[in-house]
Amino acid sequence: MAKQSITFILLLLFVLLYRTSAGSVYNVIQLGAKPDGQTDSTKAFLSAWSGACGSASPAMIYVPRGRYLLKQATFGGNCKNSAITIRIDGILVAPSDYRVLGNADTWLMFQGVNGVTLNGGTLDGRGTALWACKATGKNCPDGATTLTFVNSKNIVINGLSSINSQMFHIVINGCQNVFMGGVMITASGDSPNTDGIHVQLSTGVTIMSTGIKTGDDCISIGPGTTNLWIENVACGPGHGISIGSLAKDLNEQGVQNVTVKTVIFTGTQNGVRIKSWGRPSNGFVRKVLYRDVLMKNVQNPIVIDQNYCPRNESCPGQVSGVKISDITYKGIHGTSATAVAIKFDCSRTNPCRGIRLEDVKLTYPNQPAKSSCTNVDGSAYGLVEPSSCL
Repeated sequence: MAKQSITFILLLLFVLLYRTSAGSVYNVIQLGAKPDGQTDSTKAFLSAWSGACGSASPAMIYVPRGRYLLKQATFGGNCKNSAITIRIDGILVAPSDYRVLGNADTWLMFQGVNGVTLNGGTLDGRGTALWACKATGKNCPDGATTLTFVNSKNIVINGLSSINSQMFHIVINGCQNVFMGGVMITASGDSPNTDGIHVQLSTGVTIMSTGIKTGDDCISIGPGTTNLWIENVACGPGHGISIGSLAKDLNEQGVQNVTVKTVIFTGTQNGVRIKSWGRPSNGFVRKVLYRDVLMKNVQNPIVIDQNYCPRNESCPGQVSGVKISDITYKGIHGTSATAVAIKFDCSRTNPCRGIRLEDVKLTYPNQPAKSSCTNVDGSAYGLVEPSSCL
């Protein structure tokens, strides 16, 4: 496992050195963008993309310092080269009126691209007004994801900041070989549906040296995710790192080969969580390793919830068909904000199997912490506190 992270770092350095030696440079200001934060610069950015994508050799899009107003934009594939670097020294801002993007699903989307690197910069989704609308219970739009990569491969996102997204900050959907490093994601702890990074239907995704403060999952892992590596991440506030929700559909791809290591959770709702709806599904979760994790006042440090059914809609009385197996928790230490620090609430028809606890010490202030097990089979090794219920 350790060799994988070293390999990705070396690959990242090689890619950055190669792609930054771009032959053609497309400066968005020279193409008409205005760094005043008020003039619509969408056309200039699309023009820069068209030039870089049409270049037969490696190319760079350069965004100088300043604030650039962008509306919804899609950067398409079928490029002539597979080495496009987008260097952002400035800040890209969404329209101040949340209704402009509110029903667009995405703000900035890369579709069907190969070999794109995003270096630096800040994306400001200006989501606070939409969050306020949702808090009133009025008929508000869902909001847009700030940055989406779909059906793409060989992607690097390095040193990027995303703030105040309307909804999800970064979505990786249907992609191969994605590296994210030095990413900083920030939104209010009570901002709705502002997941930091969401990965689904993707393989070979690495997330390293990243800080996420948000109102929903720091990282959410959807169906069809394989070979995911998460390392050196600070999460909080937020809902933790979650596999799921799964079992949304009967026919659903599984999640496997996931490593989460050297992560700190601070004041989060959950730590490491797997959750599935209580209804039929042929999905699965297997071969997951959580290692060297520090919990600081986390409400649910370790949790598997196969009876997820908010508001008792669409699933009362049903059981999850998701099969969960070969899950290892090793070197999990820290404090729980609730008495139950470990909770495995698994399906009665598809019990969790091969759950392993090793070197786990979670405490609860003023009294011993507890563990809770329902329909789970596994084993404990070495020191495990609270006492294992496996």
